[in-house]
Amino acid sequence: MSLSPDITEIIARARSDLRMGVPVVLCAADGSAALVMAAETLDGQRLADLRALGQSPVLAITARRAATLKARAYDGDLARVLLPPDARLSWVLAVADPADDLKTPMKGPLQTQRDGDAGLHRLALNLVKSARLLPAAVVLTLTDGEQFAARHGLTRVTLDQATPQLLRTSPLHPVVSARLPLEVSEAGRLHIFRPEDGGEEHYAIEIGQPDRAVPVLARLHSACFTGDLMGSLKCDCGPQLRGALLQMGTEGAGVLLYLNQEGRGIGLANKMRAYSLQDQGFDTVEANHRLGFEDDERDFRIGARILSLMGFSSVRLLTNNPAKITMMEDNHIKVVERVPLKLGENAHNHAYLATKASKSGHLL
Repeated sequence: MSLSPDITEIIARARSDLRMGVPVVLCAADGSAALVMAAETLDGQRLADLRALGQSPVLAITARRAATLKARAYDGDLARVLLPPDARLSWVLAVADPADDLKTPMKGPLQTQRDGDAGLHRLALNLVKSARLLPAAVVLTLTDGEQFAARHGLTRVTLDQATPQLLRTSPLHPVVSARLPLEVSEAGRLHIFRPEDGGEEHYAIEIGQPDRAVPVLARLHSACFTGDLMGSLKCDCGPQLRGALLQMGTEGAGVLLYLNQEGRGIGLANKMRAYSLQDQGFDTVEANHRLGFEDDERDFRIGARILSLMGFSSVRLLTNNPAKITMMEDNHIKVVERVPLKLGENAHNHAYLATKASKSGHLL
């Protein structure tokens, strides 16, 4: 019997540490190791403590962010930016966060590391992104990673175990369901699903009693605090949510999956950063890239898994996004029909919807 945490629990602990500004130690099978701190939660004292260790730290950023900064990404998907000897916390944050790029566009010239393996740096970025922080991490090579972690009481994550764990979709388990009368249908039921990795729970709103033997009217809806709850006019999420539920209520049956993947999977804080960049003149995709993210970081495999757990194998999918159809089909949910959901266009989101069509392939 062992009460020690497994790799899933260790990764959850590492995410929490990084969000609080606590360093973590990453170790590889070949004995290499690194001390990692999230740039967003780094403070001046910890940066000074890191420098006192006597090594040369680098700032790992994604290739998307590197392209904005005109820094060479020798590692393909990321760049290891050398910290100048006199670099202060403000320099680290300016490279990591594009908020003042237009005000002070010249961050460099930035020198990037070319030699050596970037596996630990890649893991560092994946951990920071999964913690919903800015995708930038200060990384310092260690010679005694395991002993260093034990000596300082730091969470230790192994590369070989963590990498495949971060790439897969965490298994989901039903927690509870209960009757929930709704405006669109008194025959509503809310199902809660909890991932094993300590992440946010996801929900399924079931309307009526859909027959599992026939395709169900379904909607994969990503959480949007600003649109769903606050009535934001910058997106079409709120009208799509209410329109999908209304259509299910009218037909008497359906399933709406409410997936906690705010801001196309980058989290609410980063979504607000993207909104701020949009106020500077960048479109949705450009803003995400400047932050260091891809166009869309969501994992729609979660929706397919929930549908399977509920006993559904085929759907009539309420969507304008072909990527959702592809992901459903790739994960054993047959999409027999795409049901368009064109709602919510207004003067404030016209350009946003045009970008979704031209750059993200939405059928609008």
